[in-house]
Amino acid sequence: MNFYELAKQIIEETNHPLSPNEIWEKAVELGLDKQLNTKGKTPWATLGARLYTNVRDNPNSIFEVVGKNPKRFWLKNASTNQSSFISSNNVPPVIKIEKFTERDLHPLLVKFADSFFHFRGAKLKTIFHENSLKQKKGYNKWIHPDLVGVYFSFNDKFREYEKVIIDFQNDFSITATKLFSFELKIKVDISNLREHYFQAVSNSSWANEGYLVTLKLDEEVIEEARRLANSFGIGLIKLDAENIEEGQIVVPATFRKEVDIDSMDRLASENKDFATFLQNIIDDKKIKKVNSRYDKVMEDSEIYKYLKDKGIK
Repeated sequence: MNFYELAKQIIEETNHPLSPNEIWEKAVELGLDKQLNTKGKTPWATLGARLYTNVRDNPNSIFEVVGKNPKRFWLKNASTNQSSFISSNNVPPVIKIEKFTERDLHPLLVKFADSFFHFRGAKLKTIFHENSLKQKKGYNKWIHPDLVGVYFSFNDKFREYEKVIIDFQNDFSITATKLFSFELKIKVDISNLREHYFQAVSNSSWANEGYLVTLKLDEEVIEEARRLANSFGIGLIKLDAENIEEGQIVVPATFRKEVDIDSMDRLASENKDFATFLQNIIDDKKIKKVNSRYDKVMEDSEIYKYLKDKGIK
């Protein structure tokens, strides 16, 4: 099997336009990657290059490009309602394509952070990338986390500190506030771990703790994620849509006592959501009460209905 045959079979099987990474992920799920005659270390990159070149240079190509961000490949003259592909005996008949987006997962992470012991009721806020200033292409790539969070000692969900302790923390600069940064993905596997991880490194280096967060996690990436965390400090969180309380920090983040003010300044100047988040922290710390607007923490009945309606649960 060559790259073109692999792509054609996966696209026909899913009956859905796919990016090169998505094609490769589905091929791995089906075990078709083992039938590919290649010795390259990044076959998904080779796949993408082959497809782009084929569409560009071959007027008789069976492929076409649809969409922009990201570009996805589709088969010319194919129907999106039915597939003409007849599955072989050793290939599963249908591959599920998720209809929800990464941003649809935000309420799940907000609920998790509210109840998970490590975050102790941290308040989270979505950073909308589209609210950033328009810059030259690539200038502000990978500087925006998906969500940011703050822990206040006076709002600790698991332990009520005496007022004198909170004042003591503030007066002596003992950590009474923690800043978190989260990069959220639907799935992390061996084909995309490094790309997603270093996106989190780039987006989250300013915070006390930074995390790559995913709903679906291939077990084989955990050891590599631990090695990366030892070098770069970004942790890994696995969410659980069925039982939110069973989500877990798979790889702990390294706690940084000092935050990166220069990175925070750039992000605040680029994005009004982040600037508002910082102002909220200032305002709430002054009155020692969470009085600002962060992302809503849904009630149990709300979140489970939401996850079901979105097709996440």
